[in-house]
Formats: sequence, structure tokens, C-alpha cells
Amino acid sequence: WLLCRAQSEVFVQDLDWCPCVPPAGVVKAEDYTLPGYVDRRDVPLPEVAFVRDLSAQQKALKEKEKASWSALSVDEKVELYRMKFNETYAEMNKGTNEWKTVLGGVLFFLGLTGVILIWQKHFMYGAVPHTFSEEWLSAQTKRMLDMRVNPVEGISAQWDFDKNEWKK
Repeated sequence: WLLCRAQSEVFVQDLDWCPCVPPAGVVKAEDYTLPGYVDRRDVPLPEVAFVRDLSAQQKALKEKEKASWSALSVDEKVELYRMKFNETYAEMNKGTNEWKTVLGGVLFFLGLTGVILIWQKHFMYGAVPHTFSEEWLSAQTKRMLDMRVNPVEGISAQWDFDKNEWKK
């Protein structure tokens, strides 16, 4: 590539031998500024026909279409429809099996999450601290009541010290 680059600076006119320069040719790209065909239920008539380049047989059928439609057979009417549209409403409304893939993916990730949580509980977290036991919590509550912690709005305000029970 460097050889081609160096040669192109020296011999700008004569680059036919260089593999870096593509051969001259006309490449027709799709013009995306023009309207395109899309099958949509909310837009029943697309801007362009489905088949843009008609064959000789299709052109003859288009000429026959200009005459009386009663002269056309059912197959010809279907072929005319298929030249204009890709799918019928029934084909557009037909369900897909995509829901199975979505449901499978959701269930897979839920299962993976469950496995991760079980692994974390088993290997990462230790035993529950002793401060979560019922004995500890009752002793802590009794100590807070004995110290009369938060007597205005807190735990001591909810305790009846004369009857030794919670206020009703």
C-alpha cells in the first residue's frame, strides 16, 4: 500500500497498475432520497409499488389491466396485487413466533439471576449476625426503654411505664 501511495504522488497520471486504485466503472447505488416500499398496517397504500422493474409478462398484464377487470382471471388479479403489494393484511396481521424467543430470553436471565443469588448467599455472605436474633432484639428494646430513649415521639413515647406494656 505504501508503494502505491508513493507511486501515486510521483506518477499521478499512470496508476492503472496499482492495486489500490479500483478500476473505473459505473456502480449504481440505491437512491435513498426516493420513496421506498414498506408494508405497514397503519399506512395501507405505500408510496411506490413493490415490484419496480417489470418483466415483459408483467408489462403485458399491466396493459391488460387497463381494460375491463371482468376479463381478468383470479390468478391475474392476484399477480397484479402482488406487483403492487408484498403482503396482504392477513399476512401482515399473522402472528410471529418471536414471543417464544423473548419469553425464553426473559426466563433464561431470571434463572441466571436466581443462580447468582443462590451462589452469593452460599459463598459470599456469612452467617446472620447474632444481633438479628430475637433475644438480642428484645434485650436491645428493653435497654432503650430503660434509658427512656426518644421520650417525645420515639420508642419510649409508645411504652406505658406504669402498666409495662405498649400503649394502645
